[in-house]
Amino acid sequence: MPKPETRILLVSPRFNPNSFWGFEAACALQGARCLAPPLGLITLAAMLPQTWQLRLIDCNAQELTDADILGADLVMSGGMLPQEPAIFALMERCRRLGVPICLGGPAPTSTPEVFDEADFIVVGEAEGVIHEFVAAWEAGERRGRFTAPKFKADVTASPIPRFDLLDFRHYLWVNVQFSRGCPFTCEFCDIIELYGRAPRTKTPQQMLAELDRLLALGYRGHVDFVDDNLIGNKKAVKAFLPHLQAWQEKHGFPFKFSTEASLNISDDAELLRLMRRCNFFALFVGIETPDEATLVQTQKKQNTRRSIAESVHRIYKAGMYVAAGFIVGFDTEEKSVAQSMSTCIRDTSIPTATVGLLTALPNTQLSRRLSREGRLFDRFRASMTESGDMCTAGLNFTTLRPRREIMQDYRDVVAETYDADAYFARVRRLGRLLDRPTLRPRRFYWQTARRDVVAFGRLLWAMHVRHPELARHFWHTLYDCVRHRPKSYEAVLRNIAHFTHLYPFAQFVVRTIDARIAQIDAGGWAEPEALPARAEGCGEERVAAVA
Repeated sequence: MPKPETRILLVSPRFNPNSFWGFEAACALQGARCLAPPLGLITLAAMLPQTWQLRLIDCNAQELTDADILGADLVMSGGMLPQEPAIFALMERCRRLGVPICLGGPAPTSTPEVFDEADFIVVGEAEGVIHEFVAAWEAGERRGRFTAPKFKADVTASPIPRFDLLDFRHYLWVNVQFSRGCPFTCEFCDIIELYGRAPRTKTPQQMLAELDRLLALGYRGHVDFVDDNLIGNKKAVKAFLPHLQAWQEKHGFPFKFSTEASLNISDDAELLRLMRRCNFFALFVGIETPDEATLVQTQKKQNTRRSIAESVHRIYKAGMYVAAGFIVGFDTEEKSVAQSMSTCIRDTSIPTATVGLLTALPNTQLSRRLSREGRLFDRFRASMTESGDMCTAGLNFTTLRPRREIMQDYRDVVAETYDADAYFARVRRLGRLLDRPTLRPRRFYWQTARRDVVAFGRLLWAMHVRHPELARHFWHTLYDCVRHRPKSYEAVLRNIAHFTHLYPFAQFVVRTIDARIAQIDAGGWAEPEALPARAEGCGEERVAAVA
């Protein structure tokens, strides 16, 4: 008698509410429910036995019921730090219903001991260990810990993600991955702890097969390369991009691409030309701060000895607009940084600037240093997960500069950056600087056109009904774009749409920080207890310098 098929429920936990990255209002304009699908889970799904029955529920797009859990033999889940409260709730729910749960991904990999009550934990990259889990499950084991060798997963063996498990209508874009790892050693970053410093890349044939699959499933539009630094291995990406260009030309440019890269991408004119020809239209870069002393101290030297504004403008000239990350709260901030940071954001003409408070993530050089110095709060993990994200959490350590001054600086940068006059001025300048290529699709996609027309109507409603004070900015900016650089209209409209989320979110952040400043002024804030100082050599690993 054949064995019954194993029924697997893949669950993507909900992200914390009140997060910068929620973009709920901007998603609603396109009829989407959230930004992007859980690429890790659908990649994992492709590694599981074909005889297993798989079902995916993304809690950011749909509700998870008890019946969904009870209909499975095993729940598989995991995620990032802002998803931890939802992961814990899911663990408890599965325990109550008597269904085992297996966890993996960045958060369980960083600190597996926090998730010890899970039935199974997979630590590290799934490609290197999932076969051990499958063998254990099929042998009847119902609890276990499986750890992959660090930074050894062969991504050239990674299968095509199970895009067929997705409902594309739920998402603003779809994501793919070309590489893992980053060669830089930024002190506050956990990427090198999770994936190493030697970027491993897929083959061009793998990536084109993934795009073929998306095309066959009927998807068209925005595809995001989720690489933490697309140019970590420049030789590999330069070898891949001509293949991507040829694929786009063959299929009539059905996709437009975005990704994340370090700012030194602006130094490579050839690479920018290749990305332009492939129809990359947006980049996220980590600028962090305009202060060179801070960049050196935090080991982000690739941003030093350069004009940040000129670097960003070269990317605009190549046809891609920039979103960027900024951080307030570094040890080397000896005085107010608000004005210099606001000026940097203005001069770069970056509309979407992610301004956050410095956060010591688990298992980073920063958290280890703060722990050694006796400055890391005992509740440092809770402070990062009980709030929305780095915008209203962060500073989970004893600061060298008065905490109130840092809070005031942060509040002032957010308020000035997302003031309507300042934001739309940056969008107008972006529209004039951005040199988008003319890459006409071979076919006219009625479904995409209809979605864009509906989205524009919703944007008009948002500008005139929900936020009527923004209507004059909207029309002024749209007219300026049509008059000076019509080819930039899509980027201009996209960044205006972002403001439907950023405008109220910035007001929420300002209110939250104002309340915390008032609490400090009233003497109502007491610094949490710090973890005991730890000396070097007490079991804390240093960053592995992977060749």
